[in-house]
Amino acid sequence: MFKKPLGNLKTSSTLRSSDRRKLKQRVLSTFGAPAEDGDLLVPEGIQTIKFSTHTDEPGVAYLDPNDTPLWFSIGKNSDDLIPTMYTLWKRPELLLFVTTPAQVIPVLVGGADLMRPGVTTYVTGLQKGQLVAVRRYTRGSPARVSPPLAVGRMAVSSDELSEDHRGKAVIILHTWKDHLFDMGPKSDPPEDAPLATSTEEGLAEADSADSDEDAGHSLAADAAHPSRDAKGIALETTDPFDGPSATSERKGPMYSPAEVSQLLHISLIQSIASFPPTSYPISSNNFYTMHVLPSRPAFPDLVLPPSAGPSNLDSVALRQEISLKTSTHKSLVAFLKAAEKAGLLTIKAPPKQKNDVVVTSVNAAHPEVAGHVAVPTVREVEEREAKKEARKEEREAKEQAGNAMLAAAELYKPHMHTVPLFEDWGLSTSELYAYPAIKEIFKNWLEAQSGVVNPHDKAYISLNAEVAATLRAAVYPPNKKGTPPAPEFAKKDEVLRGLLKQMQPWYEVKNVGGERVVRKKGALKPISVALKIRQGRKAATIITGFEPFEMAVNPEEMAEDLRRLCASATSVAPGPQKQLEVLVQGKQSKAVVDYLTKKGIPKNWIVVEDHTKGKK
Repeated sequence: MFKKPLGNLKTSSTLRSSDRRKLKQRVLSTFGAPAEDGDLLVPEGIQTIKFSTHTDEPGVAYLDPNDTPLWFSIGKNSDDLIPTMYTLWKRPELLLFVTTPAQVIPVLVGGADLMRPGVTTYVTGLQKGQLVAVRRYTRGSPARVSPPLAVGRMAVSSDELSEDHRGKAVIILHTWKDHLFDMGPKSDPPEDAPLATSTEEGLAEADSADSDEDAGHSLAADAAHPSRDAKGIALETTDPFDGPSATSERKGPMYSPAEVSQLLHISLIQSIASFPPTSYPISSNNFYTMHVLPSRPAFPDLVLPPSAGPSNLDSVALRQEISLKTSTHKSLVAFLKAAEKAGLLTIKAPPKQKNDVVVTSVNAAHPEVAGHVAVPTVREVEEREAKKEARKEEREAKEQAGNAMLAAAELYKPHMHTVPLFEDWGLSTSELYAYPAIKEIFKNWLEAQSGVVNPHDKAYISLNAEVAATLRAAVYPPNKKGTPPAPEFAKKDEVLRGLLKQMQPWYEVKNVGGERVVRKKGALKPISVALKIRQGRKAATIITGFEPFEMAVNPEEMAEDLRRLCASATSVAPGPQKQLEVLVQGKQSKAVVDYLTKKGIPKNWIVVEDHTKGKK
C-alpha cells in the first residue's frame, strides 16, 4: 500500500476538540480499548492530513503533534480506522495477530501480501476481511514473537487457512519501514516477547502441504480474555518447530522435477517482464545466467510450496534447488525450446562453428507476462544484501575515521624574557597556553590598566606607561646589539604577535575523543605534499613533515598504502633536513591528500606545492 511515497499530500490541520473527542470514542469502541488509553491513542493536538496512494486511492492519516502517523483510512469517505505501527507498538493488543518466519518480513516490507504457506501461527475465529497484525515468529524454548511489523486484512477466514495451504492469507495494508512509517521518527521496534499458548484455550493444528504434524499451529483466542498482555498473547503453546523437523530428517530435494520446471518457468516470465526487448539478441548461456537465474523467486516456498517438505523451510536452500539439472528439462536447449513452443521467446540455431543457441527476441505481450505479478527475486535480495553490507562498511569506515580524526593546535610556553610578565599577571610559567587564551589574558589585562590604551585610538597602546614596563621588556628584549628601542605607541595586534614570538613554541595533536594526546616542543608545520621533477625528468610526489601526526600515519605504512592506491612505485628515505620523506612516482597530490584526510589529519595542516609547472 505504501511501498511508494504518499502523493498529493495536503497541509495538515489540527482536529477541533469536539472532533478529537469523537475520534477518541470511535477508537475506544472499535478496538475495545480501555478509556484510560484514550489520550494515548488519540493525543491532544492530533492532526489530520489527506493524501493519495501510488494507485491514486484517496486516504486520510492522523498524526500526533510531532507528525508521527497514528491512524489512517483508505478510500473516499471511508469509516475504517487502521492503526499504524507506531500505535500498535504502544498497544499491541489492539489487534489479533498471525505470525510468520523472519525471512518473510522483508517480502512484506517490499510490498507483497502474506501467503498461506508463510503463516506460522494464527488465532482461530478470524473472519475474512478482519484487521490483523502480522508478527515475526522466532523458534526457541519458549518461542518468541516480535511486536506487530505489518497490518492487513484477512484474505480468508482462519477456518479456510486450515483447509488449504495455497493462496493469500493476509492482504497487507501497511508495514514497518514503508513510506507511511517513514513519515514518523523511524524508531526501532520494541523487543520480542515470549509466545505462550495453552491447549486448554483451544490450540488448533493448521494443515500443511504434506499434513506434517509439525508444519504449523493456530492459536485460539478466548473470548473471555479480550484484553491480552501488551507484550504477548496470554496463551501457552508448544513451538511448532520443536523436535526434529521434516527439514532435518529429509536429505533429498524438497522440490520435484516438475515443480522445479514450474519455478524456472516463473523465473523466465519474470525476466521477460523485467528486461527491455532491446537487450536481445543474446546468447542462450548469457540469457540463462544473467536473466533467468537472477529472476528466480527469492522465497520459492511462498510462490510454490514444495510437495516433499513442510512450510517454513530455508529459502536459500530451496533457491539452490531451482536449476536445469533438477528440472524435467535437464538441458538449456530443451528449456528454451519449451519456452519457444509456449510463445514466450524465439531462438535461433547456432552457426556451424558455434554451439551456443541464440535468443533472438522475447514476447513481452504474452498473456502470462502481461498478467504476471512480480515477486521478490534472487537478484533483488542479493543486491539488497550487497547494499546493506556496503552501508555497514561505509558506516564502520566513517566511525573509524571519526575516531581517528585528529585536532592540531599551536601552544606557547612562557620563556626567558616573557617569564616575568606572566609572573606579574599571576599566571603559571610552566603551563602551555593556546593563542585564544593568551589573547583573552592580554585583553583583560589591558582593560584593567589605566593609561595604557590610547584614549584617541583604542587600537594602540602606550608602551612608555609605567605599568607596561614588564610588557615592553618581554616584547622587546635585549639582543646581541643591546636593547632595541621600543616604540612609544604600538598596535595591540603587533604587541600580541611580538609576545608570541618571544614565547617558546609547542604543539599538541590529539584524537577527537582526547584519549591520545601528543605534546612536543617546537613549531607545528603543515605536512608538505610537493610535486617535483626528479632524475630522468619524471614527476614525483614527495611527502614530508608528517612526524607530528605520527599517531595517524607512519612512513612505511603510508608508502605501502599509496603504492596500492596510486598503482605507482613508492619509497621511504631520509630527507635533506634529517626527516624522512615518502616518495610516490607521478603527480599524485590528490590521492595523497585524500589518503591523509581519511587518516584524520585536518586539511588545513596539509600544503600542496607544485614545482613542476614550467619545467619540461
